[in-house]
Parts: sequence; C-alpha cells; structure tokens
Amino acid sequence: MNIIDLLLLALGLSMDAFAVSICKGLSLGRIRWKHMFIAGSWFGGFQFLMPVIGYYAGRLFTDFIASYNHWISFLILAAIGINMIWESFGKTESCDANMSLVPMFMLAVATSIDALAVGVTFAFMDIAILPSALTIGVTTFICSAGGVKTGSLFGMKYKTGAVRLGGTVLIILGLKILLEGVGIV
Repeated sequence: MNIIDLLLLALGLSMDAFAVSICKGLSLGRIRWKHMFIAGSWFGGFQFLMPVIGYYAGRLFTDFIASYNHWISFLILAAIGINMIWESFGKTESCDANMSLVPMFMLAVATSIDALAVGVTFAFMDIAILPSALTIGVTTFICSAGGVKTGSLFGMKYKTGAVRLGGTVLIILGLKILLEGVGIV
C-alpha cells in the first residue's frame, strides 16, 4: 500500500467521526478550541488504537489464510464501505452537545470499529502498523476537529455526503487490493 492509498484509506475511515463531529458542532452552537481538541483527540485516538489492535489480532491468523488475504481484505473493506453508504440513506442520527467521558468514549468506539477491521487487513498485507495507524489517527484528529467547526458553521449539510464518500473510497481501495492480489493490476 503506497502513501496515497493510505491517505485515502485514512480519509475514508475518518468520515464517520467527521459526521459525528459535525453533529457535535451543530448541537454545541458556539464552539471553543477545546471542543475541537476533545473531538479530535477521542476520535483520532481510537482510530489510531483500533487498527493496532486489529493488526495484532489478525497476525494470529495470517499463516492460515495467506493465499486468500487479498479476498479477505477486499470483502472487509467493501463491507465497511457498503455499510457506510447504506447507513447514510437511513434515519438521521441525533447528537447532543455532551462531550463528557462516557458519551465520547461510546462514540469513539462506535466510529472506530471499522478501523479495527482494517487493522486485520493490514496484518494480512504485512503493512507497518504504527506509521499506518498514526496516519489514520492524525487524519481523523484533523477531520474531527474540522467537523466540529463545520457543524457549528454549516450544520448537517455535509454529513451524508461525507459518509457516502468515505464508503465509496473504502470500496475502491478494497477492489484495488483484490485486483493487485489476483495479478490484474
């Protein structure tokens, strides 16, 4: 995976957190830098941590499925992407202004489950996990902090489009991995 692919993957993964951050910014009304920092830290931190956990869990199985790893990577990324797009057509989620420990923890976990699955695919692809996870975490921090500001300025206008774009990027990256794995690209 090259740096462009990694950055696209990081952007795709960060779109759920971006969408939730837009909600937070909308519900907060008047925001401060600390609101942007809190959202960025929670979401970016978990988007860093979850791929690392998924990577080490996935390393336990790499020997058993080495010849099928590109298919598994494709299926995981495509499933995450399709799910993101599918959910974007559903009922709009409500979000409150609460940025305390428990609600932010729950939101951070919920928006980073897909990063856990991506960490598993990283194990199959033998990717350097720490720089990759750091790229994902920093990208999510920036997107989440910006999402709070965007929400306070523009409201929900960009939420659905961002989630759909993120899902599409993940599907395309999964397809690219599959095509490279079977020798077409």
